Amino acid sequence: MGQTLREKYGSVFTEIMKLSKAAAKIDETKVYEEANVETRKYMYKLLDDNFKADSGLGNIENFKAFYDAVTKEGKSGLILMEHYTNLDLPAILYLLEKQGEPWAKDLSSRIVAVAGMKLNEASPAVRAFTEGFTRVVIYPTRSLNALEEKKVSEEELQAEEQRARKINFAAMRAMDGCKKRGQVILVFPSGTRYRPGKPETKRGLREIDSYLRLFDCMILVSINGNALRINPESPDDMLSDICEPDTVTLTASPVINCKEFRNEVLAKVPADDPDPKQKTIDHVMEVLDEIHNEVEKNRS
Repeated sequence: MGQTLREKYGSVFTEIMKLSKAAAKIDETKVYEEANVETRKYMYKLLDDNFKADSGLGNIENFKAFYDAVTKEGKSGLILMEHYTNLDLPAILYLLEKQGEPWAKDLSSRIVAVAGMKLNEASPAVRAFTEGFTRVVIYPTRSLNALEEKKVSEEELQAEEQRARKINFAAMRAMDGCKKRGQVILVFPSGTRYRPGKPETKRGLREIDSYLRLFDCMILVSINGNALRINPESPDDMLSDICEPDTVTLTASPVINCKEFRNEVLAKVPADDPDPKQKTIDHVMEVLDEIHNEVEKNRS
């Protein structure tokens, strides 16, 4: 069994916390956060340590076609990616940069991830861990649902619902700004890391349907290999995640027209279906599974 992040990189987190600038509490004025390039250097060192040398990008031509659609055709671009670990966002930027081509480095610089506010608010160490990468911060539906389950007072719940509306409205405006600047939005459609034995964590969120309506084109990216395992003894403590060096491969689908994809799915949904939006994201997850399983067949 490998070491936890806390055990292996405790001194590193101490250093990056000194460099941290991100907001500890999110409101509607703080939803767009530019990467802190000083902390990113530390995160890439972590990837150097734990990604084996044969890690890389699969179907590189699809990443390039996506880049061309955004930069040459002026299309708004969306990346929907599997989510296993807190290294997934650093991984795509890191592997694009390591690819060595100017276009790949430029694509890496354009990626803006949609991130839950927990990454800012959970702890100073987690905040420092994530702020090396440009993000639009949202108030996830899951967070509100969890609050309801805690049976807080009606006044507290209403205040949080109002806060969520303000944050998410500001986040949508921030994403619109990103699109106009030629940036690319990356979303983890499950909204959380996949957890073994908990299939509900691999179900796509119905809110992803709105992204399909807002963007022109997308690629779906699978992740094979896992260099940071969720610790079953403390799954909610991100710094308890276990480092296990591995070959990590990120594989892209061909470029997909978002509108056509969505319309094709909805055309097959019965008129009396109670939740057609969920069907669109269910199909996204099915395609991701297909890509993942095909790559997995060839892993040694």
